[in-house]
Amino acid sequence: MRILVVEDDSRISSFLWKGLEEAGYIVQLASDGYEARDLITAEQWDLFILDVMLPDIDGLQLAQLIRYKKIDTPVLMLSALGEAEDKIKALDIGADDYLVKPFHFPELLSRIKALRRRYALHYAPDETLQCADLTVNMDTNLVQRNGNEIQLSAKEFKLLVYLLENKNKIVSRTQILNTVWNTNMDTFTNVVDVYISYLRNKIDNNFPDKLIKTVKGRGYMIAGDK
Repeated sequence: MRILVVEDDSRISSFLWKGLEEAGYIVQLASDGYEARDLITAEQWDLFILDVMLPDIDGLQLAQLIRYKKIDTPVLMLSALGEAEDKIKALDIGADDYLVKPFHFPELLSRIKALRRRYALHYAPDETLQCADLTVNMDTNLVQRNGNEIQLSAKEFKLLVYLLENKNKIVSRTQILNTVWNTNMDTFTNVVDVYISYLRNKIDNNFPDKLIKTVKGRGYMIAGDK
């Protein structure tokens, strides 16, 4: 499950990122509305967590943008404003839930699960990612190729999921770093190459059809017949 967290307070965003990652979610942070606006439309997300009070484009405007773009992904608003009219305004423009700061982290996790359950009931998303004979069950984290189970580390799994979510598309090392390692520092790009090698050893080496491709000068992609 991929979550975009938009929060300008570095202390709070760090707290959210650490807790959500430990809970098993893939988290991308945005510190302002402009960065968030680009990420909202550039990639697919399973949940948006938006701070209401941002210095430029605020969380309410971002929620409006999400619904204007006909993106049905759940939106959870975070705010220090706890008055009834504040909550009503957010819900009226398309937010699905509203949590007042400060909050207990277990409550946030509970609300995330509730939002995803409601979303699944309405939209019944496919919980299996597939490329050729490679499948990843997102409910159980089971990875299989041609029916054979493949054991992956947590980072290898996140990397594979990101490649599959962008199947047949080139993703740069920087994009991978942003999503899987939550950093865009160029000095870490060799880490991506190392983990791509780890994945290839487990996903491709024992099979005649190689799914993970290197696109020289641009990045990587996973591609297959399905």
